Amino acid sequence: MRINAVIQARAGSTRLPAKVLADLGGRSVLEWVVRAARAANLVDEVIVATSTLAGDDGLADLAASLGVAVVRGSEDDVLSRFVSALDAYPADALVSLTADCPLLDPPLIDAVAGAWTAAPTLDYVSTVLVRSLPRGMDIELVTAGALRTVDRMAVGHDRAHVTSAVCADPTAYRLLGLSVTPPANDLRVTLDTAEDLDLLRALVADLPDAPPEWRDVVAILRARPDLVAINADVVQKPIEEG
Repeated sequence: MRINAVIQARAGSTRLPAKVLADLGGRSVLEWVVRAARAANLVDEVIVATSTLAGDDGLADLAASLGVAVVRGSEDDVLSRFVSALDAYPADALVSLTADCPLLDPPLIDAVAGAWTAAPTLDYVSTVLVRSLPRGMDIELVTAGALRTVDRMAVGHDRAHVTSAVCADPTAYRLLGLSVTPPANDLRVTLDTAEDLDLLRALVADLPDAPPEWRDVVAILRARPDLVAINADVVQKPIEEG
């Protein structure tokens, strides 16, 4: 069974434009995500899915320079970009990652992928059905079959949010959520604002130059409330806003 990782990325963020191109410890944010996906043992190919807008040309060029595949499509219809990635690079399942989550943990990616390979009748496996990890360590896997099914019927925000139609219908799709203990879902290591970037830069200064383990990230943040305070007031955008 083949599993590809698709990283959705765009430069046109409303809160922090070009955030995925920002420098983080000497590497672009996008490179952190690509490196983590590549380090996962169960991922066969890494693909960056971005838009055809001219503003995303630099992002596509960067992804190509990192040696990963690139597919381009609609800015708003992210689901169609994932289907294009599936068409161009066939796989049995896709791991969905976002380019604004630079501290992804490769063993967590493998845990999600491994749960599916152990039970391939599942349609969806993720760490977000029951959120126990810091926001910004989200990993989702959806099968090719489920993805193509929702592509035929999804409208509105279900086209902007690749897996939302699958998660919303547990009667039609077989779902599995993975969680960790102790929970750390009160923490935030995603990148959406300038405050988030300040936190991430302070955090990676205390980490090795490698994809971090989630436990190490949590341990630092639990020991450093001054770091947590940097983006403590950031409000997560509702899913409808993208």
